[in-house]
Amino acid sequence: MDTLLSLRVFAEVAEQKNFSAVAERLGLSPAMTSKHVKHVEARVGSRLLNRNSRNVSLTEAGAQYLQTVRPLLDGLFEAEAQLTTDTLSPRGTLKVSMPVWMSNPTFAKILTAYHQQNPHVTFDIDLSGRKINMVEEGIDLALRVAFKLDEGLIARKLGEVTFQLVAAPAFLDSFGRPETSADLNNAPLLAYSQVAADGRVKFGGAHGLDVKFKSVLVSGNESILYQAAMAGMGFAMVPSWSVRNDINEGRLEVVLPKVDWPKLQLQAIYSDRSYLPAKTRSFLDFLAGPEGFSAVLK
Repeated sequence: MDTLLSLRVFAEVAEQKNFSAVAERLGLSPAMTSKHVKHVEARVGSRLLNRNSRNVSLTEAGAQYLQTVRPLLDGLFEAEAQLTTDTLSPRGTLKVSMPVWMSNPTFAKILTAYHQQNPHVTFDIDLSGRKINMVEEGIDLALRVAFKLDEGLIARKLGEVTFQLVAAPAFLDSFGRPETSADLNNAPLLAYSQVAADGRVKFGGAHGLDVKFKSVLVSGNESILYQAAMAGMGFAMVPSWSVRNDINEGRLEVVLPKVDWPKLQLQAIYSDRSYLPAKTRSFLDFLAGPEGFSAVLK
């Protein structure tokens, strides 16, 4: 049996979590697709996939093995492509995970600019905001402002994200416009659950600010926090570039604009590969270049 084909079949099934779809894509029968996976498992002496009539998932050994063989398969594909064309252009589906707050016109323009230069790359974007297993879920790239790296992952800094405290004008007309941070103690906060679920905002060390808000809405989904702020429910701490248009057009106001609110590094997280696929490498370089985040993270 063709071991290289078996490895490709295993990787495809592991990422698609569907034997039938992979069989159709590769022009194989479902039975032969299953035989290829069993061939790989026999070679390594370990079960790599859990499968039943409804679900396919990676075992722990399978996740480790996929992390090893996927970059090798990607590298082989690109090496073969280089023999048949003078210029290797990025192509394929790029799976990206990113925070909900990046779903805005500014980032859409970045995606559009990249796609215009690389029309053969298709995006598959996860905006759930949940914790992900990049290897098991086949994620090529994750964009995060706070991320604890798992083993086998590396981070590339793309820029510094400045946060601002904002609120709707109608809300501020009723609550009052704070003049000092003390005016915010026990004020209603629309809190991001992974940062300030208890309503406490502390930064800047011993000489920084320490404000204890009252959390009136807690969520891990930044979209509902933004919508609630627009509706006048309370204060929200958001990336400044994500609400720039709302501020300029008067839908939101910056609260205490002279305060040096928190700044966090936006990072691109990806698997530690010696050979990154062209689609991933080119998108990384684009995000870090003059047309990417450097143009908006100010």
